[in-house]
Amino acid sequence: MTASLPAGIGAAKAGSGAVGGGQRALPGQWPAGATVPHLRLVPQPEGMLQIHTAPYRGSFATVLSQALRTAGLGSRVLVSQFLKGGVDQGLAASPWLCGRLRWLRPAVPACLAEPAEEHSGEVREAVAEVWQHSRQVLLDAAVDLLVLDELGLAMELGYVGREEVLDVLERRPAQMDVILTGPAMGPELMAMADQVTQLRRGL
Repeated sequence: MTASLPAGIGAAKAGSGAVGGGQRALPGQWPAGATVPHLRLVPQPEGMLQIHTAPYRGSFATVLSQALRTAGLGSRVLVSQFLKGGVDQGLAASPWLCGRLRWLRPAVPACLAEPAEEHSGEVREAVAEVWQHSRQVLLDAAVDLLVLDELGLAMELGYVGREEVLDVLERRPAQMDVILTGPAMGPELMAMADQVTQLRRGL
């Protein structure tokens, strides 16, 4: 919380600095006999829902750099990548960076680019595990920054339910920053965002 003074205060005229008895008030000092106003608490700015998107799969690197800086400064961060595999990671083997950033990927042998119905139940469950953990972290406000990489694409491909995602994002705690990255951001997600960054290749 920050403190601010009510508008219109100024017992002494601006620039006069005059005090009773011919004395002048020192800088930062209230003039003699002036009424000191009560301080009023002003809420800190709320967290933001940001979207970083591109027509290609390349909007994650910049956001990851931001997440690492945020963790290095002492904030709690979760980075969830829904369709990146190849390291057979999952919840049990997710690494921690800077002591405060958890990097989560599904326990699948390769990156996912096909619709969910083309994969086995184990693959679909691995993606669902990442979403369920991310969902709970968000609703519990367990981190300061949550990065959801390719969540929109996971919705388009049928790995994550659209209505559930929209409902959870609507219920996100006011103080949390949430960043969505990836190439597929439906109109519902774009409409919810406080800030949208679109990357384009040079012409």
